[in-house]
Amino acid sequence: MNISPGWRVAVVAGSLMLGGCTVPAPKPVEPAFDAAALVKTIRSAGAATSNELDVQPLRDPEIEDLRQQAAQLEARHMYRGAADLLDRAMKLNAQDPALLQERAELALLLRDQEQAQQLAKQAIDLGSTTGPLCRRHWETLLQAALLRANDRVIRRSESEAQATARVAAAAAEVRAARTQRDACTVAALNRY
Repeated sequence: MNISPGWRVAVVAGSLMLGGCTVPAPKPVEPAFDAAALVKTIRSAGAATSNELDVQPLRDPEIEDLRQQAAQLEARHMYRGAADLLDRAMKLNAQDPALLQERAELALLLRDQEQAQQLAKQAIDLGSTTGPLCRRHWETLLQAALLRANDRVIRRSESEAQATARVAAAAAEVRAARTQRDACTVAALNRY
């Protein structure tokens, strides 16, 4: 059988094309950071129950307006704009633990775990020691610690032993944050 030169070129080109179609094996996918789920968990931890003490302070109308606008932007997934509004509100009152907590949650939605943790700690330091808001602070710290505890990737700058120590420290933070979060619930006073 005699194959023409043009036909040979077509067979070789076809073979090369098929050879180029091989697909490399996919890399294992790391679990995604689901910020919205984290924030939902944090806010659920702060749901008030009917049998607990929950003190609500009076709100400054200007700050409350900024908070409501931020909530509207957050509902539309405009997290940066919502964060900017809460930053403006924090300039008016940087000592409001609820405002700091809302900003911490937006920091998570903006994928800034460090800022979320810093703001939650700041809110705790300002005196939120009981009730739903206290639980949200500690749940924020708990979720940040869980993210670190589940981060088993060894960084270039650390040895396997250092990575193991980092994960163990985060696991200890998880236990401490759970204990603190649970201690925030205080039963309401009996009225006779």
